[in-house]
Amino acid sequence: MHARRFAPSLAALALLAAGLAHAADTTLTVYTALEADQIKSYQAQFEADNPGVKIKWVRDSTGIITARLLAEKAAPQADVVMGVAASSLLVLEKEGMLQPYAPKGVDKLSKAYVDDAKVPSWVGMDVWGAAICFNTVEAAKIGLKKPETWKDLLKPEYRGKVVMPNPASSGTGYFDVTAWLKMYGEKDGWAYMDRLHDNIAQYTHSGSKPCKQAAAGEFPIGIAFEYRAAKLKEEGAPIDLVFPKDGLGWDVEATAVMQGTKNLEAARRLADWSASKGANELYEKNFAIVAYPGVAKPNPLIPANYEQLLIQQDLKWSAANRERILAEWTRRYDGKSEPKK
Repeated sequence: MHARRFAPSLAALALLAAGLAHAADTTLTVYTALEADQIKSYQAQFEADNPGVKIKWVRDSTGIITARLLAEKAAPQADVVMGVAASSLLVLEKEGMLQPYAPKGVDKLSKAYVDDAKVPSWVGMDVWGAAICFNTVEAAKIGLKKPETWKDLLKPEYRGKVVMPNPASSGTGYFDVTAWLKMYGEKDGWAYMDRLHDNIAQYTHSGSKPCKQAAAGEFPIGIAFEYRAAKLKEEGAPIDLVFPKDGLGWDVEATAVMQGTKNLEAARRLADWSASKGANELYEKNFAIVAYPGVAKPNPLIPANYEQLLIQQDLKWSAANRERILAEWTRRYDGKSEPKK
């Protein structure tokens, strides 16, 4: 009789304990520009490896997330930034908005993809770089030849047939613009973009959208990045991936702890996890180059010499000149940008 009366009490205690444990979970607000389909697996693995810490994502395109972080400088809302361009994190670093931290095992990562300060402010996850999506079906209908170089895109037959990301909204768009300025020099770089602008149908506010538009046959040519291009082709889209042989712009997706976070210990746990081999093995499913050497595997859709195709990008220069370059680009070309939501 006593046992029967006592059993519900045990169940109630168990429920209470579970409720208290749940209430004690730390929720990290993490700002990101990662693609929505990447976020789920990263979150699931991190939360499994770190019981008691939950992630609440705030996701948007790189330029929009960067602008939001800068606008919130006086009252930061994010605990961690994860999967945002290093060129953006360098802007935040200059503003004193990042908390330097050397994650466990950071010395095992490629130095090229980690902040070079003694205690890094940001640590790279993966590299994403330029690619052109070319719809072979739509091109065949109108007799359009596949471009092989960036300068091929200036040909008159491509007029109104090309879409690319707006660099003020998209990290992909920004590394395209900075790459052309580095490859051709400032004067010739802007002259190149003036002529390219004649052939552009629209500038999108997302780095992946131009490839989705090309895959759907809305436009035959979309300037995007290699991950989205490879995924769409794997899913059966009638596109060829073009990696212009004159060089590819790129940036590093990286993680940083925000200065002033009230959840510093949990934020550092996410930074530790982000730099781990296990996390890099997840990144590898999405990217040809990851920060942990020896983890990346060949992708049949991406050239074996992909890393050699990347230009000598200067991320510090890209960060230092960001405001000036975006103001000039907007003045010249914003008239063809898609309406903002």
